[in-house]
Amino acid sequence: MLYIFDGTVYGFLTAFLEAFHDENALLCSREKQLVLGYTPVFVTTDEARAKKAENRLKSFDGDCLRDLQTLLRCGQADSEQVAFAYFRALANAKRPIRNDLSKSEVFQATEYIKKVGLEIHRFHGFIRFMETASGALYAPFAPDNDICELLLPHFRARLPHYPFVLHDTVRKKAVVYDGEHTFSAPLDKADILLSANETAWQSLWRKYYDAVNIPARERLKQMRGYMPVRYWKFMPEKNKYSP
Repeated sequence: MLYIFDGTVYGFLTAFLEAFHDENALLCSREKQLVLGYTPVFVTTDEARAKKAENRLKSFDGDCLRDLQTLLRCGQADSEQVAFAYFRALANAKRPIRNDLSKSEVFQATEYIKKVGLEIHRFHGFIRFMETASGALYAPFAPDNDICELLLPHFRARLPHYPFVLHDTVRKKAVVYDGEHTFSAPLDKADILLSANETAWQSLWRKYYDAVNIPARERLKQMRGYMPVRYWKFMPEKNKYSP
């Protein structure tokens, strides 16, 4: 059976209960393509059952829900199935298993959690804000994982007095900090009017980048390792962004 849930934590936990005894079960959200050869079962989220499952799993491992939230944000196509295998192993073991890396389901889940954490760390440095005419800051980016909300606390702490928008152009969503409150919203395309100073600031940044670069000691392979090419699109020192 292919158990299709709504992509939420409680949706996953409801599907987890439904699929637990199905040895060939596959779990995915509604956003994923149906798998040929599997009969789809659309699971309706049952918050009461999900909370009971949550409490039971947390009795085995107090930090396991944090792992689940991270796995559900992973951009890998099979991340929800990996989460299902991991949590079924946890439920069977009735104890923390995150250090049992000899188990394939634990190893795979750990690798996916690391991928999300690494990308969060990278975007702490790779995000490039642009100043808009209103004075708010706007930063488009295209992450591999659904990390928009996870980046918000870092930039809110760094920029407590500046309203800003983090725009995930892949998932067409944004998180907004208005200087006091934060919220998420769908955002397909943003028509941004830049401030009069923004073009000058971007030009100055490119000049600085060129000035510190040493052509004779260029290490492109190393650069791509530290700064993956897929992130360059929204970095003014690498490519000019056109809103």
